[in-house]
This record gives sequence, structure tokens and C-alpha cells, in this order.
Amino acid sequence: MRRKVLSVLILASALFLMSGCNSKSKYQEELTIDVFASEANSQGIQSGWFARCIHDRFNMNLNVISINNNYNGAVLKDVRAASGYLGDIIFISAQNNALKDLVDAGLLLDMTPYIKDKDIMKYKDAIEKLNSGLDGIYAIPSSISTLPPDTPSDIIDSTYAPYLRWDIYSQVGSPKMDTLEDMLDVLEKMQEAYPTTQSGQKVYGFSLFDDWDNNMMTLAKQPCCFYGYDENGFVLSKADGSDYQSILDDDGLYLRSLKFYFEANRMGLVDPDSRNQDYGEVFSKYQDGAVLFSPWPFLGASAYNTDEHMAMGQGFMMADIGDMLIYEHGSSPDGVYSQVVCVGADVKDPQRMVDFVDYLYSDEGVYENQAAENGGSAGPEGVTWEMSDGAPRLTDYGIDVFYNQSSGVIPGDPNGYTYRDGVSILNYTAVQLSETAANGFPYSYLLWDSELSRTSTVLQDEWKEVMGADNTMDYLIKNDKIIVSPGCEYNEMEESAEIKEIREAVKRIVVQGSWDMVFASDIDEFEAIWDDMKRKCMSLGYEDVYRFDLQNAMAKGKLKQEIMEEKRK
Repeated sequence: MRRKVLSVLILASALFLMSGCNSKSKYQEELTIDVFASEANSQGIQSGWFARCIHDRFNMNLNVISINNNYNGAVLKDVRAASGYLGDIIFISAQNNALKDLVDAGLLLDMTPYIKDKDIMKYKDAIEKLNSGLDGIYAIPSSISTLPPDTPSDIIDSTYAPYLRWDIYSQVGSPKMDTLEDMLDVLEKMQEAYPTTQSGQKVYGFSLFDDWDNNMMTLAKQPCCFYGYDENGFVLSKADGSDYQSILDDDGLYLRSLKFYFEANRMGLVDPDSRNQDYGEVFSKYQDGAVLFSPWPFLGASAYNTDEHMAMGQGFMMADIGDMLIYEHGSSPDGVYSQVVCVGADVKDPQRMVDFVDYLYSDEGVYENQAAENGGSAGPEGVTWEMSDGAPRLTDYGIDVFYNQSSGVIPGDPNGYTYRDGVSILNYTAVQLSETAANGFPYSYLLWDSELSRTSTVLQDEWKEVMGADNTMDYLIKNDKIIVSPGCEYNEMEESAEIKEIREAVKRIVVQGSWDMVFASDIDEFEAIWDDMKRKCMSLGYEDVYRFDLQNAMAKGKLKQEIMEEKRK
């Protein structure tokens, strides 16, 4: 029977690849389009199975232009905008009046005549709200959800939480941690118990990277989320809109996080390669078991929690910190404006471009574009998952990909495509993964009955017994360790050229100073760098930018509170 199922899978996979995602393009002329994607994971021509899906549906190739990993990304965007062309498809923030600026500059297509009969218009209310005052439809919001705004957007694991190598944590006695700082002694004990990996690589508590640094050092911002705050420019805003901090406050969470990493480095817990490596290099160290702490589930667990490891009781799971209050994004009925999708004004084939946008919000588009190496959507039907007895389930290949990080070739694929190499690099979430597809089941395979019953491993069973919960989100909710930021969108004030210029100068100093503080030789140098960093920032006009960010943060906080007051009525 197993051989028969495998033969069917191979045939289905081959048919999938030969038929092009079960679709045949109606477009005769092949196009290679420029896709300006502000949050793309990498850039260049999209390759692999997702490229094949797009080519066979739309007879086009995607040349992705990313600013996510470019320190001068804001400059690149401005230069391209000034030239009169950002791209054929544009994924960009609509905040700070950016959408209106692009419309006024004539850079975007009014999609109204091309989109009116499309399936995407089931999100009409969210689309019209984003485009209000623009006299047309120029953008579609991301992460649209039909769930109430105070519903957590995460499903099983929280995006922001302290994840430790649970097996080693248990090995050293699962010491209680009352505060963030208590984690350092625990990690030191864990490092002593597990000093090197099987490959001989030295083990560290933390391995950092700077790819995602922007207004501040991103990895120093993450512990702030353990206490209910997230960034809004140079402001740290509490999830419920009740409090705000400057990242340069002497008694603020950002400085606390920097000191946390500084102390960790003095204890030998920080990977010395941290300043000279990127996300990909860090991910490979997690795969080897060379890192003990992860601030996100998509890093530690995604890299290390294979079926084999979890069956042996090894892997990353959330550990409790006594005073933590985890920041959680709420669902967004109006979508999210930090990323929206637009079409360039002078594209060669506007209908084809709008059809591509419509596809991203379709079931097939969500399954395919929002697929990930682990924890995303279910991927392409017939390859990583299939319908069986009226319900979806992962194929053997899908299990191998999602739980074992397999780099194996898709069964029966004549092109030699692997799943991992073909994942979309756009990094764009059209709709929330907990939403339901037309088949009646969530886009996220993690919510399927087949997976909830299949993923009972030694690691997870041991964690459940100790924590008294089914998963991370269940624990946080049961123990009042979560604070939800109600999903809402606020069109922020327009950022003037002066504010933008000051911000660019200040954030370079903040990022550089933050890294220098982490690797300072002693506390005197740490404090001297902080004082010097503050002095330079203030001299450049930091307070002006902070006041601007604070106004936006407070206005959004007020809206959050109004939403919750309305719900309580």
C-alpha cells in the first residue's frame, strides 16, 4: 500500500510540474517583469517550482529587486522613484503617506477597471479603506483576516518569545527564570553541558546578524517584545497603547536589551562571528545545533526541530520567564499597511499584472506564495499536500520538507527542483494563514487535524507535561502572559524630507553604537558608547524625529483603545 501511495505521489508531482501548477497560461507573449519587493528575502530572478507556477500561469518571469538586505535601501527606493519607475509589481509600505506620494508622483496604476470582477474584491471593504481619498484602487493591503482584531494572529508558536534548546535546558535542571537577565546564568550552564556540536562546532547562547537592522539593532529590539513593546520608528509602543518609550531612554527596554547582550558576551555566550555573518549563515549554525537561544520560532525551531531530533526529545521550545508579557499582533480585518501590493503605472500588460495580484489572494496563490521551509502555508497541492477522504494531509515529501528540512528533489520532477530552493522570495503575506480556503480548511497545515495528531513527539510531550499546555500560544493565553495589539491600521502622518534625512543619519549611529556596546570590553566602555551615541543623535535632531514617531504611535494607540472599547459595548 505504501509503495502504491508513493507511486501516486510521484505521478501527481510530475503532472504538477509538467502542467505548471495545473494551469495553462492564456498569455502568448513571455515577459520578464521587475518586482520591487521591500521585504523580499533575496533578489534576482525567482527560480524553482514557484517560478514555474508563475511562468505557466502568466507566461512571465519575476526579477525581484529587494531593499530588505540593503543598508541603503531607502536611498535605492528614492532613486528609483525619482527615475519615474519603481517596478511593474511593487510591494511597499503605505505608511507615512507613502502610498499617496507614489500616486501623486504618477508611479502607480489605478487598478479599478482591471480588478472590478476579480475574486480579490471579496476584500472590498479593506481595499476601499486603504485607498480612501485616492480616487481609485492603487494598492491592496497585506495580511487580511476575517477574525476579530483582538484575536492573536499567531497559531501555535508566538512570533516573539524566548525559545531555548529544551532538551539541554531540562538536562541542567530547568532552572526558574524570574527575569530576562536570569536567562544568562541558565545559558551558561547549558553551554557547559553542551560545549560543542557533533560536527565539532563551538556552541553559543546567541548567534547574531545585522541583515534586518533599520531604526535600531533588530536583535536588541526582540527582547523588548518579551515585555509587550514593539517598535514604531524610534518609539517602543506597548501593545495596548498604554505606554511609550524612546529607544534612547536611560531606563528603557532597549538599553536593557543591549546590556543583556553585553553581559552575555562577557560571559562568552555570544558568537564572535555575529558582526560578520548574515541570516543564512546563522540559520546553518542553528541547523548544526550550535546555538541555544532563539528569539523567533522560524529560526531555532525551523532549523533544528526535525522529526528525528524531536523523536529523541531534542529541539527548541518556549521557556517561561517570570515577568514576561509577550507582544502579540492581533488579526487585521482591514489588512496591514506596512506592506501593500501595487502595479506600476506604465506596465506593458496591466491586465496581466492585476491578474497576478489577484492570484496572490486566491487559494492557489496563498498556498504557493506563502509557503515557507517550515511553518508557512501548505505549499503546492499535489506536491507537499493532498486531499484524502475529504481532508487535507501532508504527503510523505511534505513531511520530509517541513519537519526534516529535506533538500531532496521533488519526486518525479524532470527539472531537478527541490522544494526549499523554489520557495517564493517575495516574503509577502496576502491573507492570514489561519484563514480558511475554499476546501474548508486553514491554509496553515499546522492547524489540520492530521498534523495536530501526527506531531506528538517525545520533545513536545515532555514540554506539554512540564508546562501544562498544548503549545506556546495555549500556555501564554492560559497564564496571562500575552498582550495583544488589536489589529488596526492608521495612516501615519507624512514624513517630511527633513525628518527622513535626520532619521537616516540617526539610525546609522544607533545601529553602529548598539553593536559596539554589545562587544564593549567593560561596563565603562559600554556606558561611554551609550552616552556618546545619545549625544551624537541629539545633535543631529533625534528629538524631532522621536516626537514625530511618538505622535503616530499615540494616534495608533488611541485607535487600538477605541476598537477594544467598541468591542466591550
